Amino acid sequence: MSEPVLLLEGVTRSFRQGREALKVLDGANLVLNAGEIIALVGPSGAGKSTLLQIAGLLEYPDQGDVRIGGEACGKLSDDRRTAIRRRQLGFVYQYHHLLPEFSALENIVLPQMIAGVDRRKAADRGRDLLGRMGLLPRADHRPGQLSGGEQQRVAIARALANGPSLLLADEPTGNLDPNTAEGVFDELLRLVRGSGLAAVIATHNPELARRMDRMVSLRDGHLRDGRQD
Repeated sequence: MSEPVLLLEGVTRSFRQGREALKVLDGANLVLNAGEIIALVGPSGAGKSTLLQIAGLLEYPDQGDVRIGGEACGKLSDDRRTAIRRRQLGFVYQYHHLLPEFSALENIVLPQMIAGVDRRKAADRGRDLLGRMGLLPRADHRPGQLSGGEQQRVAIARALANGPSLLLADEPTGNLDPNTAEGVFDELLRLVRGSGLAAVIATHNPELARRMDRMVSLRDGHLRDGRQD
């Protein structure tokens, strides 16, 4: 049996508030296999973003183990963690974070070139992703010339540009109006399922959460994992 794409075991994370230690994650456990899409839900301030940051190797847990594709990442060097992020992880945030001085296509080409992909191959991959998002005619437009929904579609394409095995998305439609959000989410699910990668998508939207394979609730530092009916 293949290793889980993401494994969290006993992950704990606390932050200081004055003299008090606020425990945001308290022995969180999660197993995510290839092809699974899970909804991460919970009240504001519950620690969903912290969990995604730790799973994405952007923060270290105080205790516990984080494994990506079977590799224990807790004690790796920063260079090795960066290499794993670059090759195996894709990130989508609530705000698109596109580089404003570059075109939609260039925003997708750049992370591939940083990973060592030839510029021509990177551009071909970028055009393919933009085409699948219905944005090929907008390839040469800069972010300021795109609508909010178009910007977020470009951000999703950028997250998938290096062919990750795991996508981490933090409220990816949270800044969009309901109609636009649903369309962007449709495209996100379609691309993720078509790629066969695993995904953790944090959302406050119960309708969107129910469309994923299962729902994981974060409350009081603990993950409660249950398969959807």
